Amino acid sequence: MKAIYFYFGLTLFLSSCATQVAFNNQIRDEFALDTEEKMSKVQFYISHTIVLDEEVKNQNSTTTSNGTLVNNSSTKKESIIIQANTPCLFDSYGPKGEINVRFETGEGKTLSFTSKNDAVRRYSFNVDWNQAGGPKIKYGDATYKIDVLRGSPRSAYLKVARRKLEKVKRKDRFVRGMKVR
Repeated sequence: MKAIYFYFGLTLFLSSCATQVAFNNQIRDEFALDTEEKMSKVQFYISHTIVLDEEVKNQNSTTTSNGTLVNNSSTKKESIIIQANTPCLFDSYGPKGEINVRFETGEGKTLSFTSKNDAVRRYSFNVDWNQAGGPKIKYGDATYKIDVLRGSPRSAYLKVARRKLEKVKRKDRFVRGMKVR
């Protein structure tokens, strides 16, 4: 009898664990996530790693007092790495229904995700992949180039944790039977 309760409890526990699924219009409609207030209560995750690279080059040409030409150049490199399964929050809707999410605080530090109008299409990373010199986005105060060699930005999409809770009430009643009097 204890074994039955153990397996019943284990089944109930495993069935209540949340799994991450792609966020799409069907899920949005099913949970009535039609306002910004409701969307702000949802915990989103990123599916694949996105790497943003910033490279700033400064070049100066001067001459010294003895007439020597000096060419000064300095390069500042910064990479922002957003790893797969990093949690993010809803920030706002874009002009064409895009979902802007935030991974950190700061003005303009959001990434945009969009979906086709099809209900089962997931919200994918919204970037113009055909830009000359590679895709670039504005993040915060700087413009970053998306590093397509490190990470998988083309495959990145939004995920949500989804849990299925099923409560079953069960009551056992033993019948003793009836005897003739």
